[in-house]
Amino acid sequence: MKKKMTYLILTILIFMVGCTNGEDTSITAKEKDSQEITTVTNKNNETDGETDPQEGTTANTNKNSEKEKATTTVVDDPVVEETPTNTSDDLFSGYKLIEVDGGDLSGHREPNVVVDIGYGEREYWTFTNEYGQLVRVIADEIVLQDDRNEPVLSSGRYYSDEAKVPGVESDVLDEGHIIADSLGGVSNAYNITPQNSTLNRHGDQAYMEHAIRSAGGAYNFEAIITYPNTETQIPSNYQYTYTLMDSEIVDTFENVNPDEVNASLGLTDSKPSDSTSSITTGDISSVDKDGNGQVTIKEAKEAGYNMPITSDHWLYSYMQDNDGDGMVGE
Repeated sequence: MKKKMTYLILTILIFMVGCTNGEDTSITAKEKDSQEITTVTNKNNETDGETDPQEGTTANTNKNSEKEKATTTVVDDPVVEETPTNTSDDLFSGYKLIEVDGGDLSGHREPNVVVDIGYGEREYWTFTNEYGQLVRVIADEIVLQDDRNEPVLSSGRYYSDEAKVPGVESDVLDEGHIIADSLGGVSNAYNITPQNSTLNRHGDQAYMEHAIRSAGGAYNFEAIITYPNTETQIPSNYQYTYTLMDSEIVDTFENVNPDEVNASLGLTDSKPSDSTSSITTGDISSVDKDGNGQVTIKEAKEAGYNMPITSDHWLYSYMQDNDGDGMVGE
């Protein structure tokens, strides 16, 4: 009887051990399946999860994700650097860019437009307001006329005449260039204002142009033109700002006869002499190389004379002043 009881107890113990091993095996299998499912899910979704430290798929996936994020950051940086807006877009904002022939003699201007008034490859930008008044001219660099390589007329101009802006019909007003032919400017209405003849030929306007020519050009050029009202195209005031040999120059003057102003202020007792008129006589044969009795701009320059040649210079009578403004080669 005692042997049978012992045998029965052993049988029950064996049976319990077998059940326990089966349950452990089942649990282990389920945990492994769960881990494999989690691993697959992390790989596809590339998200962090709780996995068996022995499994490497999720870790590798996360490393790849971090690499991709780092790569994205590197690519994004230059995109941010390239986002600044175009300078020309900012400069022309609010204006319509149009093209006008440099020799257009029409005195009409469109309102709120910007036009390039530089001859050839020069970029001289001029702006009008809502009334069609010429109010601003800018140029990064003033490049002097090149009469050796550009089609310059014997008068020293690119074109035979200037635009007929309303007001230039006056006997005391010239067709005044904001940027002269000698400085590379064209002759359409977007570079011409009715300007006092004395101011244009002998006053501050002529002095400013002469200074730029003597320096071989200028940088950071800006002209601001103002008017007494919105009905006229005749300016009341000019302000020029430009850089010569690293020095910034600001010239501001009214559109009046400077001689009359100086006389009214008692600043002069006689007509001031022009710097180009220092020589009152000379030998024409030393200038007129072809001996035809007519001196061209080119011949005068080669002889060492600075432009413009004004009406009180001895050479003037031998030269051709097509527009009759008392200056040749301005």
